[in-house]
Amino acid sequence: MTLSELRFVIAVAKERNFRRAAERCYVSQPALSLAIKKLEEDLGVLIFERNRNDVSATPIGEKIIAQATRALEEVAQIRDIAKQGSNQLGGAFRLGLIYSVGPYLLPEIIPILRLSAPEMPLSIEENLTAQLEIQLKNGVIDAAVVALPFDMPGVVTQPLYDEKYVVMVPINHHWADRTSIQAHELMDENVLLLNSGHCYSHQVLQACPDLLHKGQVLQGNSLETIRSMVASNLGITVLPCSAAADRYINPLVKVIPFAAPVPVRRIALAWRKTYARELAIECLMNAIHAVKSECLEQL
Repeated sequence: MTLSELRFVIAVAKERNFRRAAERCYVSQPALSLAIKKLEEDLGVLIFERNRNDVSATPIGEKIIAQATRALEEVAQIRDIAKQGSNQLGGAFRLGLIYSVGPYLLPEIIPILRLSAPEMPLSIEENLTAQLEIQLKNGVIDAAVVALPFDMPGVVTQPLYDEKYVVMVPINHHWADRTSIQAHELMDENVLLLNSGHCYSHQVLQACPDLLHKGQVLQGNSLETIRSMVASNLGITVLPCSAAADRYINPLVKVIPFAAPVPVRRIALAWRKTYARELAIECLMNAIHAVKSECLEQL
């Protein structure tokens, strides 16, 4: 059993296709197929069920894939420990972010990191909180920017900032001339939120609990799509303040702040306790804390 064979197994599990897995691993398909067949013969079990249209893991194969993922993470840890003696700010940093943070935070921190850590480019993974949790656990990403609460064994969570929510309405809406909105008033409107797979909607409902009692909460697949739906006069929405900055606003919508107490969400950085590049984590947090924005209250 070799590390290459374990990498091939994980690639096939992710791609569910031998050709794509071979391309991912930069080897020929026959070489990858032969290596996996050899591993199956050595172990005396089938890891994958194969048919013309799909490749899927067998029940025992799923356990082997999970263990292979942990084994490769441990190997990666050895490399990270070695880097502690050299340059922790050298080499790509694999950063995960939830969808409602990534597009708005990254343009702020990347110029800062280009100066403070020029040899540490970011490899970005945007995903749902549940997927980022799995990727963090399995060592696919080094750290994740998430909204609290985020409780995960073996993971350190450091709060970064609080972010206010704001209301966005069509320009011809009867609230367009208002200077503030009470959270409880939302229950009388058609409110557009992300679909239930996104933790953002849950965060908004926690911050504005009266929405739980309303009859109609429409759903979209991204904040940018929801912004367009508001502009088209389908309804109103609640956005994180950073997503409602002037650079993202068009003349067909109006942004209105909440009246006190203003609903907020708390954003944090999460990383594995065993992660060895402590300076990289510190550098990333410093970059985020250096962001100057009225939307963010640094912690």
